[in-house]
Amino acid sequence: MKKFVNQVDNMLAESLSGFAKAHTDLVSLHLAPNYLTRKTKANNKVAIISGGGAGHEPLHAGFIGKGMLDAACPGQVFTSPTPDQMIAAAEAVHADKGVLFIVKNYAGDVMNFEMAAEMLPFENATVLTSDDCAVINSTYTEGRRGVAGTVIVEKCVGSLAETGADLQTCKAFGDKINAQTASIGVALTSCTLPAAGKPTFAINESEIEMGVGIHGEPGRRRETMREADAIINDMIDAILADLQSRKISYKKGAEILLLINGLGATPLMELYLLYNTAEKRLNDHGLKIERSLVGNYTTAIDMAGASITVCVLDDEIKQHWDSPVHTAALRWSV
Repeated sequence: MKKFVNQVDNMLAESLSGFAKAHTDLVSLHLAPNYLTRKTKANNKVAIISGGGAGHEPLHAGFIGKGMLDAACPGQVFTSPTPDQMIAAAEAVHADKGVLFIVKNYAGDVMNFEMAAEMLPFENATVLTSDDCAVINSTYTEGRRGVAGTVIVEKCVGSLAETGADLQTCKAFGDKINAQTASIGVALTSCTLPAAGKPTFAINESEIEMGVGIHGEPGRRRETMREADAIINDMIDAILADLQSRKISYKKGAEILLLINGLGATPLMELYLLYNTAEKRLNDHGLKIERSLVGNYTTAIDMAGASITVCVLDDEIKQHWDSPVHTAALRWSV
């Protein structure tokens, strides 16, 4: 294993310090417990907070700022943050309109955010993201996993909160976006946790893991490596079958948002190749890609691979996707 590490136990703290120093105009870092907040506290809005284990950067800290999150709680690598982190973050950004937690569906995250929510003295609610259509249950979840679709939820709900919408309206909007979103990932290699110093799972040079989770959880099946077109076509078919099975309404000409997300070690050249194939396949199904995003947004440390996310748009989602955002990892119209 070759990684830039001083002491493994200090890796998260050093990384968070570097992130805060690199983006001093956007975020403030708080230690013991660890959480990050906007540099300037936003007022007269629902406070939007997310979090999860480190290793998925830029999710979630990279999305703190105007138009998205008010705070993020980073846990250790692939480990849930603790309730005291969430409580401290909520107390720091609460602006008398309540707190909305956006939580990926992983058992540890769900349990700890629920504990924090119960202990908070002010109104709060939770949007649970579960966009991964690869498997129903997984190593760390009961039900579908929350993966890269979380970025879309955070962006659009963050935008709605900026308008002064109340807590339950923001929660309902987040639930709607999650319901209209589906994702699936594929791994070409394993990831390597710094503390473990070896790959999380074994995969041959000639194999891929279809439907892999963002922690390296097993997917649908182990397959032989094929041309990119064949892999992407299968992923698109899986997403569309999932949306249809959940009776998500779309018809020929429907507008969608397409997110091609890198898992950490796949170059942009390959991600754009995947976009090219996905665009053709979706057009073949009569769908219109109205919005798109390509890059590393929900990673799995250094895993080679990618995920595809499709969100069925309506005017409300499109409006809030397009609204101004100013964060370390997402920025437009500012």
